[in-house]
Amino acid sequence: MPEPKKRLFLVDAYALIFRGYYALIKNPRINSKGMDTSAIMGFMNSFLDVIKRERPDHLAVCFDKGGSVARNDMFEDYKANRDETPNGILIAIPYICKILEAMHIPIMVKEGFEADDVIGTLAKKAEKEGYTTFMVTPDKDFAQLVSENIFMYRPVFGGGYETWGIPEVQKKFEVETPDQVIDYLGMMGDASDNIPGLPGVGDKTAKKFIKQFGSMEGLLANTDKLKGKMKEKVIENAELGLLSKQLATIMLDVPVEFHEEDFEMSEPDVTEVTKIFEELEFRRLTDNFVKAFSVEAMAAPGTNHQQNETDSKKDGATDKPSTQKATKTAGQGQFSLFGGDNEPSAASEVFSSRKTIKDTPHFYQTIQPGMGTKLFIQNLMKQTSVCFDTETTGLNPLTAELVGIAFSWEPTKGFYLPFPENKEEAQVIIEQLRPFFEASENEKIGQNLKYDIKVLQKYNVTVKGKLFDTMLAHYLINADMRHNMDVLSETYLNYTPVSITELIGKKGKNQKSMRDVPVEAQTEYAVEDADITLQLKEHFEKELGEANTQKLFDEIEIPLLRVLADMELEGINLDEDFLKKLSAELEEDIAALEKSIYKEAGEEFNIASPKQLGEILFGKLQLVDKPKKTKTGQYSTAEDVLSYLAKDHKIIKDVLEYRGLAKLKSTYVDALPEQVEPSTQRVHTDYMQTVAATGRLSSNNPNLQNIPIRTERGREVRKAFIPRDKDHVLLAADYSQIELRIIAALSEEDTMIEAFKNNEDIHASTAAKVFNVPLSEVTREQRSNAKTVNFGIIYGVSAFGLSNQTDLSRFESKELIDTYYKTYPKLRNYMSELVDFARDNEYVETVMGRRRYLKDINSRNAVVRGAAERNAVNAPIQGSAADIIKIAMINIHKRLASEGFKTKMLLQVHDELVFDVPKEELEKVTALIKSEMENAYTLSVPLDVEIGVGDNWLEAH
Repeated sequence: MPEPKKRLFLVDAYALIFRGYYALIKNPRINSKGMDTSAIMGFMNSFLDVIKRERPDHLAVCFDKGGSVARNDMFEDYKANRDETPNGILIAIPYICKILEAMHIPIMVKEGFEADDVIGTLAKKAEKEGYTTFMVTPDKDFAQLVSENIFMYRPVFGGGYETWGIPEVQKKFEVETPDQVIDYLGMMGDASDNIPGLPGVGDKTAKKFIKQFGSMEGLLANTDKLKGKMKEKVIENAELGLLSKQLATIMLDVPVEFHEEDFEMSEPDVTEVTKIFEELEFRRLTDNFVKAFSVEAMAAPGTNHQQNETDSKKDGATDKPSTQKATKTAGQGQFSLFGGDNEPSAASEVFSSRKTIKDTPHFYQTIQPGMGTKLFIQNLMKQTSVCFDTETTGLNPLTAELVGIAFSWEPTKGFYLPFPENKEEAQVIIEQLRPFFEASENEKIGQNLKYDIKVLQKYNVTVKGKLFDTMLAHYLINADMRHNMDVLSETYLNYTPVSITELIGKKGKNQKSMRDVPVEAQTEYAVEDADITLQLKEHFEKELGEANTQKLFDEIEIPLLRVLADMELEGINLDEDFLKKLSAELEEDIAALEKSIYKEAGEEFNIASPKQLGEILFGKLQLVDKPKKTKTGQYSTAEDVLSYLAKDHKIIKDVLEYRGLAKLKSTYVDALPEQVEPSTQRVHTDYMQTVAATGRLSSNNPNLQNIPIRTERGREVRKAFIPRDKDHVLLAADYSQIELRIIAALSEEDTMIEAFKNNEDIHASTAAKVFNVPLSEVTREQRSNAKTVNFGIIYGVSAFGLSNQTDLSRFESKELIDTYYKTYPKLRNYMSELVDFARDNEYVETVMGRRRYLKDINSRNAVVRGAAERNAVNAPIQGSAADIIKIAMINIHKRLASEGFKTKMLLQVHDELVFDVPKEELEKVTALIKSEMENAYTLSVPLDVEIGVGDNWLEAH
């Protein structure tokens, strides 16, 4: 049997680092120290993915150092147009190098040379030694190096990798040999590296020239065969073309050596790697690292690189780990970290410096029935502050039954009270606990208390008194981090809690119920949760004060928790028959659109497939000259790309309508009836307070905030939401242009304030001033354009963005924005002041002091800094609107209860509240709701609330 081919993987470090960083740019990973760890996490996930998939026997990571001296000597402006490297990447590099060193991965770097040149040189040297080399990079420039033994191993968006060999390079660049890619790059130039290329030569022309003349030199020797302006340009820029080709050529003579023993995969220093991950607060990445080096993952040489396909292998994980060190597998050059017996999550504990229940002294006691319970409750009632945690049979509070409740009021100590399965017997125990839960003088602490409150409400117990929710507290301290208890415990207490999967197993048909777990194990798990939450409370209480957010916590987020619990328990009635009828109508509409699209395309194809759709629109029909492509080389059919073209092409308009209706049908019309709770026959959404960094609420299971409102069909979905019966109506109360009112007030923009005070149509008023026409002569189009600018200004709309949203050209859009700012000078000054404040403090605040931290506001990278600057303007406005509607909800909820109304608040959707109102209460409740919403917060601009009433949500809206 022939020996397997030796394989070398060379990783282009910066390419993967930048890719990882920008993949998380909209949702960066920020740890408790405020450090942006996105670049490290992105790179390491990609790097470990390569190891798990391919199990390389030889590997190195290649870095740049000091740029390319030779290329800068040739061309002074080489890479001169690049933005400063974002700070998040600069701080990541030393950490990545430390991790690689701890993993004993060779780092290849040579000062004065780029990683491309280092990789190219090593790949060619390894080829001479009989190696097959895989260059791990998304950078197309590497295609010039591809040979029979050298491949590109490219990460693709959406996950996975594709391998480019000679056939793939030939197809992608339409060349005969990979080295012609150099000519292609030289002719076309490269904006990212500031390689000029030949003026006027793009992708298609470069490919045409290579087919016709073979090379840059061939083109320049045959300029007589060219015509017109292209001929002039090529002749005039011949030297520039040759220089560009030279700049695009990857060097193969870097002074680096390939000694195969230096590149062999070897045993990582697990303790050191884990230590670094803990410092960075990487929990999942630690498990990922363990999986990558498990026995099953490393058991055999990888074969996933064949023919552009990558099969995702399941990560091997069995029971508990051993404490053995990593060992080589005989004859394979492979090794494992844990001998033969490993479970990744548990394996990480072996090497972790974090404490666990096993090595932490604690006293967790199970309360016995009878006298034991009686004595415990007597002691419980003496406490002024207690943490409690319910254990239940499931995650749905509407159907979950109590299995037990844990209590803790002293660190490392606590008690667990088990509940019998019999409901009458369980209610007897709850009645014994009722005095504690309904006492107003003692504080109740918990993590995600809304869940516990809803569960106890099912047993007719109302949790009263002061509340402290650690999840909400941490959200106000660091909104960009995750807030689940395991993460908080590891981050702030350096303690890893017992995993729920250790008790009941992983999700699936074999997962047990908590009731199946022995009481001793229930006690250890449940009391540990209460104990940890108690300790976190002590930590966060100080931080809330330091961040000046205690008032926001006490007066808005905690009271709102009770309001949301009531709303979620109430739910809303759904007209399922109407949705069935609407589904059938949508089916017909979708079929008609399909038929129209097929007719315009001249053939049938899968409209839902981006690849097939792109080939039809831009390959076959050639609707545009230079269609946008994705990173993988296929035509982009993204929403923003198609929306821009829809007004000029019926087929694209039909495709967008088809997509909208198909999504509406699957996401709402067909899905909503499945989400009716059988026990109540109503839909119960969950409102999450800790998701949006601006302070806005998020709706989930189902998401009622994303039901389309701009299309006729989308609006019809709201007809399905109906009152509880014929004696009730739905009332919808909506803040009118609240964000514009807030920005007018905070900026003290007199002209805008006057318009609101005079009850003018703000968009028409803006149009009159911007277009310099009397208010009575403002056209519908002018008002529409002014409206787009009014709302867009909060989100930093650009001339390009405005032109995409209107019929204006880019030039006209720029003029309109400039005129807008001249009309409202204080508005522009206010926006500048917000950005300046953010630069000085690295955060901005809402009217209630809610902070949005903006660590990238001083970044030297224009893209990163620009995103932070837009957030600096948007967050105080959007966040203040969120604060105001929350205050209104709390006040309305309080008054409805205290004044004995039967009206129920059901939904909060952006700036709108929906109520179920008995008809006899309608007049009084309308006045109450309008008054509380309009007076929730006092600004120099009056808040205005529009109220509608109807037999369904659409009618009311």
